[in-house]
Amino acid sequence: MAPGSKAERKAALDAGAWMFNVVTSVGIIMVNKALMATHGFSFATTLTGLHFAMTTLMTLVMKWLGYIQPSYLPLPELVKFAFFANLSIVGMNVSLMWNSVGFYQIAKLCIIPVLCILEIIVDKVRYSRDTKLSIVLVLVGVAVCTVTDVSVNSQGLLAAVIAVWSTALQQHYVHHLQWKYSLGSFNLLGHTAPAQAASLLVLGPFVDFWLTNKRVDAFNYTSIVTFFIVLSCIIAVGTNLSQFICIGRFTAVSFQVLGHMKTVLVLTLGFLFFGKEGLNFHVALGMLLAVIGMIWYGNASSKPGGKERQVYSTPSEKTQKHGVLSSQSELDQKV
Repeated sequence: MAPGSKAERKAALDAGAWMFNVVTSVGIIMVNKALMATHGFSFATTLTGLHFAMTTLMTLVMKWLGYIQPSYLPLPELVKFAFFANLSIVGMNVSLMWNSVGFYQIAKLCIIPVLCILEIIVDKVRYSRDTKLSIVLVLVGVAVCTVTDVSVNSQGLLAAVIAVWSTALQQHYVHHLQWKYSLGSFNLLGHTAPAQAASLLVLGPFVDFWLTNKRVDAFNYTSIVTFFIVLSCIIAVGTNLSQFICIGRFTAVSFQVLGHMKTVLVLTLGFLFFGKEGLNFHVALGMLLAVIGMIWYGNASSKPGGKERQVYSTPSEKTQKHGVLSSQSELDQKV
């Protein structure tokens, strides 16, 4: 295959991966908004456990069909990942409960600089000036269009710090595990989804009762609520898979920066379907700045020297230590 056609194919696959993540992420946000805001199902942690249970079912079916090949992930690595991932979920929910919406949004934005620190320290990544400025522009744009009231207390600040660092560590760990153990997205999900499903379904009802003072088993499960729960779980399979694909193909920082396109789309769809209250000049300006920053970041980080590792592992060393990349990685290319 000619170099030009290879580059074009990679660009098409990259765009497809991002589109897959954007569509599924926006879809699940809209479904969950209807489920929680309209129908009062406020058990977010338990719902996430159901999401991973459905994802586990998907991976079992894929294994049975032969699309997921046997792979290895050490138990300590799996436990560490599940701990970070579950702490991220609970931390974000608690942060939202204890903080104002404005400070919660600021905390979410802090994930990007924390990930940058992890990449610089752990992965020895170097950023160009344009790449750094584009990240700043994205942060400013998203802050302008989402941050309103900002109030914080010591309890809420602690929850936000835990949520930010656990989320950053979980997303950085996805890329680390895929690279270190030559795991494709399906393989990694096959290892992590069952662990997260089991732990969240056990702990979720207790966490949700602590957060909402309501029991998940006492909720009135009407047919429409059940439909939205099932629909949310089905979409979550694509969301979980697409997150692993995108972080594996790019990095956690790129996933977070370009992922704020979802924030812009959710705001836009919210204005279209749930009324135009809150749509004003500074919100529109913030959305425009964020989009410009994302385009700038994509262009700047893809240029030579825009974002690169200072220390590289040679393919032969990686092959000798971990074996050749599994056929699952090829399947990721096709998704």
